[in-house]
Amino acid sequence: MINSSTALWSNIRTVQDFPKPGICFFDLTPLFMNSIEPLTDALIASIPAEQLAEVESFVAVEARGFVLASLLAQRTGKSLLLVRKAGKLPPPVIGVGYSLEYGMDRLEMSANIEPQKVIIVDDVLATGGTLKAVKQLMDKCQHTILGASIFLDLPDLHGDLDLNVWSVLDDKSMPEQDVA
Repeated sequence: MINSSTALWSNIRTVQDFPKPGICFFDLTPLFMNSIEPLTDALIASIPAEQLAEVESFVAVEARGFVLASLLAQRTGKSLLLVRKAGKLPPPVIGVGYSLEYGMDRLEMSANIEPQKVIIVDDVLATGGTLKAVKQLMDKCQHTILGASIFLDLPDLHGDLDLNVWSVLDDKSMPEQDVA
């Protein structure tokens, strides 16, 4: 956790019952519009220095993970690997199906990338379904996973993920606010 969590939270809009009843959606659009430098600084600060020195590529998970991983890759000079929804990449691809809080999905990545040391990057960690699927994908491709950089962790919704997880914010640091 970082000391400026209140400043980051002030740029996140929470929307109840989206995309379906019972789900609280965290809209990061205002954060991306107003706080790129503090956001990048917070992401970098949340990852242990040893892992930052060792990582070869950041794995960007569609869609908001693309933004976050791009910030990390640009700041550190490391490369970027994309994990996309099914049908978005040309063959050959490797894919895995998974369940998330509000349905089923499939993730894919290019099958012809040499194994690397990676950090998975995503926006929100809720039940862990997406992160588990990405982990399976990395294992299939023989990448070495150093850990996962998550912007917002909701730890009460997931158990142990058998993976180092570094987060900038968690729901315990969320200030009381109006929810849309």
